[in-house]
Amino acid sequence: MRKLVLLALVGLGAQLVDGSLGMAYGVTSTTLLLAIGTNPAAASATVHLAEIGTTLVSGASHWRFGNVDWPVVLKIGIPGAAGAFAGATFLSGLSTETAAPVMAIILLTLGVYILVRFTAFGLRRDQLGKPLRKRFLGPLGVVAGFVDATGGGGWGPVGTPAILASGRLEPRKTVGSIDTSEFLIAVAASLGFLVGIGSEDIDFGWVAALLAGGVIAAPIAAWLVRHVPPRVLGSAVGGIIILTNTRSLLRSDWIDAPDGVRYAFYAVIYAIWGAALAYSIRRHLAEREAERPEPGGAPAATVTGDTPPEPDKAAAPSA
Repeated sequence: MRKLVLLALVGLGAQLVDGSLGMAYGVTSTTLLLAIGTNPAAASATVHLAEIGTTLVSGASHWRFGNVDWPVVLKIGIPGAAGAFAGATFLSGLSTETAAPVMAIILLTLGVYILVRFTAFGLRRDQLGKPLRKRFLGPLGVVAGFVDATGGGGWGPVGTPAILASGRLEPRKTVGSIDTSEFLIAVAASLGFLVGIGSEDIDFGWVAALLAGGVIAAPIAAWLVRHVPPRVLGSAVGGIIILTNTRSLLRSDWIDAPDGVRYAFYAVIYAIWGAALAYSIRRHLAEREAERPEPGGAPAATVTGDTPPEPDKAAAPSA
């Protein structure tokens, strides 16, 4: 019972982050399942079955708050479903000894990307309003779907930063559209795992616990996306993912590092993570201060990162 409660709390916390940042439910939940010794394919299958419910509720909540761009959902979601089914059948064919370190490497890479992307660059907003084309979203969906199924998470870490980096869709609609389209990925991946490994290795009690926590958090997260600083949250989540999966990799049969080596790695990661969080918080506070109007009523000059640039005066016709 205690394990089910813990899984429900993990599902709740992971969905709060996922719904407000557009990533990390699958990565966080799968990382925990691997840490307690779950078969990699079964861990990913468990998470994706739970995500069928959480993404459905999350998508509906984002739609109610006006956070969804439906053309983007379809253009990225359908190719993503194909990639997820292929990734699930691929992972199902790997042995546990091979799959566990491979999954840890994928999750570790995604964690590094999240930490660096949000800490160093924030969010780009200078291309807002330009259309996102199918030739960009289609391949992105296939890759993100495949990584999501093989890594137990990755739809958000691959898809959300790529769309944010384009600067063509405002952050809240990027998060809402990625979360909504993930329903298609969860269904396709779950079908792939059921075909590949069947249902005997899946603990449906664990699925229900993750689902319960995620369903409770989904509406709250859809509201939080308007208020939580993505830069700080991205740095926090990236550090957690890096630390946990470094631990899994160092303890795997591939490396089996001694205690001294592992603790040295952990110390370095904690130091980098702390510095990244401190930098993200400072940058967020500086950018928020720069957005405040000056005493005369004119807005202060904006800075790069999470804040939008000044309007292009040349593009605006004179009165």
